[in-house]
Amino acid sequence: MDLLLYVIGAALIGVGLVSTIVPALPGIPLIFGGIWLIAGVDRYHHLGLWWLLGIAVVGAIGLMVDLLAGALGAKRVGASKQAVWGALMGAVIGMLFGLPGVLLGPFVGAVLGELAAGHSILRSTHVGVSAWLGLICGTIMKLVSSLIMVALFCAGWWWNRSS
Repeated sequence: MDLLLYVIGAALIGVGLVSTIVPALPGIPLIFGGIWLIAGVDRYHHLGLWWLLGIAVVGAIGLMVDLLAGALGAKRVGASKQAVWGALMGAVIGMLFGLPGVLLGPFVGAVLGELAAGHSILRSTHVGVSAWLGLICGTIMKLVSSLIMVALFCAGWWWNRSS
């Protein structure tokens, strides 16, 4: 039974790593779930509370950066408050519409916000593209966070290995 649970944990980590590059898929929670399952099956011999908390913090930061990236991309080019909020709302609402919504949500939200602030369509599109580039950077940061989580898992396992 333990072997099956180890395989499921490893599969969760593998699927989580693949899904981190696709916005709106729960890559980081899958990775953490796999790590926690493996640690639990091992009775927390190799990974204790502090290792799991450290891995969880890295995952939480990765999730926050991913969510806020579109809004920060828009803000970087001097977007209005409406555009920044639009990019953030577009990211959240876009999750309801699957992959196309996640990819287009921050762009559309930022464009609509900038238009609502009274700016031109050209300026609004520029802000929208910046929000979309922020989304891409957020996805990269989410992937980096995921890889750090796996590296910490491996480090904790190696650090606490039996002699």
